[in-house]
Amino acid sequence: MTSNPLTLTITARQDAPGDIMCLTLADPDGAPLPPVTAGAHIDIAIGDQWRQYSLAGDPADRSQWTLGILKDPESRGGSTALHAGARPGQTVTVTGPRNHFALVEADRSCLFGGGIGITPMLAMAHELAARGAAFDLHYCTRSAGRTAFLDLLGAAPFAGHTRLHHDDDATKLTLAALPAPAPGTHIYICGPEGFMDWLIAAAEAMGHAPDHIHREYFSAEVDVTGETFEVEARETGITVTVGAEESIVTALARAGISVDVKCEEGICGTCLTDVLEGLPDHRDHFLTDEEKEDNSEMCLCCSRAKSAKLVLDI
Repeated sequence: MTSNPLTLTITARQDAPGDIMCLTLADPDGAPLPPVTAGAHIDIAIGDQWRQYSLAGDPADRSQWTLGILKDPESRGGSTALHAGARPGQTVTVTGPRNHFALVEADRSCLFGGGIGITPMLAMAHELAARGAAFDLHYCTRSAGRTAFLDLLGAAPFAGHTRLHHDDDATKLTLAALPAPAPGTHIYICGPEGFMDWLIAAAEAMGHAPDHIHREYFSAEVDVTGETFEVEARETGITVTVGAEESIVTALARAGISVDVKCEEGICGTCLTDVLEGLPDHRDHFLTDEEKEDNSEMCLCCSRAKSAKLVLDI
């Protein structure tokens, strides 16, 4: 991962169906971009906000990065600002890439992308095709008229692996598309929260091992409210009370302790912190179920405490 910010140039913009904007980014001097693996994302500075977007292009192509960005009227303003202002020739500040959604070695990989959730799946399909691996790509949209990336899909080396599903016709995705459980089969899911929860629950009910069901949330509804509790920042020796209507991050900020936060929805892992004592109330979508059971780390932007006090390694 590149920790220092990069300044990249927008070399192309294409407005696609479904309120999706495809941006191409490149180094202004033509230098190779940092290496990436399929499933990676970058953080883009939008004013004083940072927002995460998956890389959708061929991971082997270091000359450019491709993003698909949904104009979401319910977002906190990042995507709408980019749709309104992003133009070829402009520069953007990015950090990354980071990858919490990487492919694992498998006999068969099944990729499910709902709407804008197709973006990391496109990179995965490129990588799997280059390996000569066995895989299927299922791309689900509301209708054929709201389906982006069709030109890319038609010309891609993985075109024969792709299945399109539209909610308003006979191609609508059904649970029959899920593969039978097998030791070497892995499933990857990305898209709207309801779409993901539906597929994850079905795959688990079929008998797929939890660690064979990989997921990445682009956004999620989080409830940070609850009973008050104390948080001790061990390194500073400061203890704060987290109120019923505030996050741990907000409470720490009142005491002068800054925590790096980007998504504020428990999906990016930027605020992941070691827990030294106490029992977290995990409300994020970043940690796996096994990691949550371990209780050694937690996301401070949205999670709370089940115990009266937490001691954090900050």
